[in-house]
Amino acid sequence: MASKTSSLSWLLLLSIASTLLIGHSASQNDRKAYIVYMGNKRDEISTSSLYTSMLQEVIGSHIGPESLLYSYERSFHGFAVELTEQEAQTMAGMDGVVSVFPNEKKELHTTRSWDFLGFPKQVETTTIGSNVIIGVLDSGIWPESDSFNDKGFGPPPSKWKGTCKGLTNFTCNNKIIGARYYRSDGEYDKADIKSPRDSDGHGTHVSSIAAGNIVSMASVQGLGLGTARGGFPSARIAVYKICWLFGCTDADILAAFDDAIADGVDIISISLGGSTRNYFTDSIAIGAFHAMRNGILTSGSAGNRGPDLATLTNFAPWYLSVAASTIDRKFFTEVQLGNNKTYEGISINIFDLKNEKYPIIYGGDAPNTTAGADGLVSRSCFDYTLDRNLVKGKIVLCDGENDGVGQLLAGAVGTVMQGRRPNSGVFAFPLPASYLSLEDGNNIYSYINSTRSPTATILKSNERRDKFAPYIATFSSRGPNPTSHNILKPDLAAPGVDILAAWSPISPISEVEADLDKRALSYNIISGTSMACPHVSGAAAYIKSLHPTWSPAAIRSALMTTAVPMSAEKSPGAEFAYGAGNLNPLNASNPGLIYDIDPLDYIKYLCGQGFSTKLLQAITGDKSSCPEGSDGAVFDLNYPSFALSTPPLNSISHVFNRTVTNVGLPTCTYKAIVTTPPGLSIKVNPSVLSFTSLGQKLSFSVTIEGTLEKQIVSASLIWDDGTFQVRSPIVVYGAF
Repeated sequence: MASKTSSLSWLLLLSIASTLLIGHSASQNDRKAYIVYMGNKRDEISTSSLYTSMLQEVIGSHIGPESLLYSYERSFHGFAVELTEQEAQTMAGMDGVVSVFPNEKKELHTTRSWDFLGFPKQVETTTIGSNVIIGVLDSGIWPESDSFNDKGFGPPPSKWKGTCKGLTNFTCNNKIIGARYYRSDGEYDKADIKSPRDSDGHGTHVSSIAAGNIVSMASVQGLGLGTARGGFPSARIAVYKICWLFGCTDADILAAFDDAIADGVDIISISLGGSTRNYFTDSIAIGAFHAMRNGILTSGSAGNRGPDLATLTNFAPWYLSVAASTIDRKFFTEVQLGNNKTYEGISINIFDLKNEKYPIIYGGDAPNTTAGADGLVSRSCFDYTLDRNLVKGKIVLCDGENDGVGQLLAGAVGTVMQGRRPNSGVFAFPLPASYLSLEDGNNIYSYINSTRSPTATILKSNERRDKFAPYIATFSSRGPNPTSHNILKPDLAAPGVDILAAWSPISPISEVEADLDKRALSYNIISGTSMACPHVSGAAAYIKSLHPTWSPAAIRSALMTTAVPMSAEKSPGAEFAYGAGNLNPLNASNPGLIYDIDPLDYIKYLCGQGFSTKLLQAITGDKSSCPEGSDGAVFDLNYPSFALSTPPLNSISHVFNRTVTNVGLPTCTYKAIVTTPPGLSIKVNPSVLSFTSLGQKLSFSVTIEGTLEKQIVSASLIWDDGTFQVRSPIVVYGAF
C-alpha cells in the first residue's frame, strides 16, 4: 500500500511539474515586444534602476536589465521589452507610464525636381550652411556614392555629438558625419548588412534628395540624364538605419529618435509610416514631439494609400506631413503589336528587345495547373501561378500590377500589365515591362484572341514633358486628419513622382531579389511620398541655415505660406490632397510673416484633445497643466492653415484666432485678401495689420459663417503688403 501511495504521489508531482512547465512555456511563447513610453527625460531619475524595478514588479524578481531590448534615456524616457498581454496591461497602469504599445512594423513610403520647383543650383546661403545637419531615419546609406563625397567640407560642426558605428565595412566622412544602425531583436536576413550600409537603396535615395551633392551626367543608363542634386547640398547627413528587409519597427524608430535628438541634428527626415491614430502610441509622433521640444523639425511622408480620403499615416500637428506631387517630366514605355498598333504604358524599361516581335499570351490562358492554379489565379501572374511550358519565350499580358517576378520565373521575355490608374509613378521591373490602362490592356487582350499567332514587343522607355504638372499622385494619401479633424493635413506637397536620385548598387533597381536582377546602378528613378518628404527636409535645412534661431513651427509656416496653390480639378481631394500647395523653397526662405507655435501651445492643444494633466506631466516631465476652458484649444493652435469639420446640413459659425510675427520689412502694412466660396461668409478682424518693427506680433480672428453647399469647400486668406503674399488655405467640410 505504501508503495502504491508513493507511486501515486510521484505521478502527481510529475503531473504538477509538467503542468507548470507547459504553463511557463506557453507564457514565454505569448510574449512579444512592447514599447513602454514614459515621456520626457528627467535628469534626477536613474533610468537603469527604475526600468529594472518596474520589470521586477510586473514580471518577477529574477528579471534584470539584460531583459531590455532598448533603454531610451538620451532625449526621452522609456524602454522596449518582451511582455505578455497581461503584463503589458499591468505596466500601462504604473505611475509615470504614458503608454504601452506593441512593437509593430512600419512601411517605407516608397534631379529634375529641384529645377521644376525653381530652386537654382547655387542659392544664397551663409557661412553656417555646412553646419546644418539632416538626420535621415531610413534603410541606411551607400557612403561611396558621388552624391556623398565630402570634397570641400571641413570637419563636423562642434555641436555634433554623434558617432559613426560602421564596423569594418562602413566609413563616415565630412559629408556623412554620423551613422548608427538599430535592430531590436538582433535577427538579420541574409540580404541585410549589419551596419549603416544600405542594401535596399531607399535610404540612399532619400538622403541624396535632401542633401546630395551636385552630380552631373546622372541617369539610369541614359534615362533621366541630367544633374542630380539634393535640396541643400551644403548640409551634413547623419544616418540612422532603422529599416531592414522585413520592415522598420517602432522600437528601432524610437531608439533612432532618442539618439538623433541628443546627437544634435537640426532636421529629421523620416519617409515611413504606420496606421495608429493615437499620437502617443505612435513611435514617429512620439519621437517628433520630443524633437520639436528640442528645436528640431521633423519632416514625414503622408503615406501611399491614396487616392481615397482619410488615408494619412503621419498627421500629428508638431511635424510636417508631405504629399507627393508630379514634376514636368514623365516616362513612358510603348508596346507594339503584330497588327502595327502601338499602346503607351509606363515603366522604367532599359532592356532592349531590339524591336523584335515575340509571341504574346494572356496569363489567364496559361495557368500552372500542377501547382493548383486556374485561369482566375494565373491572370494576375503571381509567383508560380504561370505554366512555364506555355509562357517561356513569350510576352505575357497580366491583370493588375506586380513586381514581374512571377513572369520572370516562368521564362517570359517581357510582360504587359493592365489596370493602371492615371497619375501613377513609374518603377523598374526585372524584365522588359509596361504598365497600361485597363482600356489599352483590353485592346491587347482582344488582339491576342483575334489571331492565331499574336506577337508584340516592348520598347525602351522614353521621356517627355508633362504640361499639366504639378498635380497630386494617385497613390498619395489624403486627409482629413483622422485624429484632429480641425488640423489640416497633409501640410503641403513636394515632388514624389519619377524622381532620379542616388541608389545602392547592390540593390537591383527593380527592388526584387539580387539573384533575379543583377543590374548594378548608382542611380534609380522611383516614386512615393518617401521621395516628397526629403524634398521638404532639404528646403527646411536651407531655411534653417538662413534663420538658425527659428523654431520648427516657424520653418513649417514659411514652407506652407509660400507654397504654390494647386488645382482641385487636377488633384481630387483638394486641400486634403495637397494641403497649402506645392513646395516653393526659394520663397520660403523669406516669407514676410510667420505663424509661430510655442511648445507650450501644443500642451494646450493636447488638453483640448482630452489629455489629463497627470498624463501631460508624464509626457513633458514638468508641471504642465491644463488651463480652464481648454476644450476648444485645438481651434486656437497657431497653425498656418484653417480646417473646420462640421455636421452635414448644420449652419456654421466659428471663430479662429491667430497671431503672426513680422520677419519681412521693419515697417509694413498687410491687408487681408479672402477668397470666399458660395454659401459661406469669411471675415477677418482686423483686416489690416500694421507693423513697426521686425519680430513684432499682431493677432487677428477669422470668422466663418454659413452653410456647406458640397462635401469639401475651399477658401483662402492672403496677407499682402505689396512685397510678400502670405497665404493660408481654408477648408470647411462635412464631418465623415
